[in-house]
Amino acid sequence: MKKIFIAISVLIVIVTATAFAYCQYTSTQKTPVMKTVPNVDLQRYLGTWYEIARFPHSFEKDLQAVTATYTMRSDGKIDVLNAGDKMHPGGKHKTAHGKARIPDKNIPGYLQVSFFLCFYADYYILELDTIDYQYSLVGSKSPNYLWILSRTPNMSGDTYNMLIEKAKQLGYDVSRLQKVRHASIN
Repeated sequence: MKKIFIAISVLIVIVTATAFAYCQYTSTQKTPVMKTVPNVDLQRYLGTWYEIARFPHSFEKDLQAVTATYTMRSDGKIDVLNAGDKMHPGGKHKTAHGKARIPDKNIPGYLQVSFFLCFYADYYILELDTIDYQYSLVGSKSPNYLWILSRTPNMSGDTYNMLIEKAKQLGYDVSRLQKVRHASIN
């Protein structure tokens, strides 16, 4: 029994040390792999965005009517609230709470988002309506993540097609995009 306790204790120490080292390492990663938009007025970017289309992935599986709401925190980070409804009849409303940070103020289109402890993922603002802040194209260093966002659940066909073209130019396989059920493209 004592040997099992020691083994478990050692394992906990190793996992904790590894997680701490990872968090220290990721906190120093400040350069995006992809070119992001050069200017973002963060105060105007805050608020609620509706998903119009996205690449499929496990953490949003079967979610429709998805929104992302960003709110400034007093410590300079951003609260993130993602919400959506399960697609099947009687589906539950699901939420995920996280936080975002801007690792380098000189690259305002590059954020990092975390939904678990200090494990951050890249959030690249690849295209943005800098006049009215009505649409955004968001990706990551992985080609497996892409979102088309809008301030309303509706988007004009011209805007949608322009964002699709931008994503193609950046090397994304846009055939993988799935429209979100609440979304309407006119």
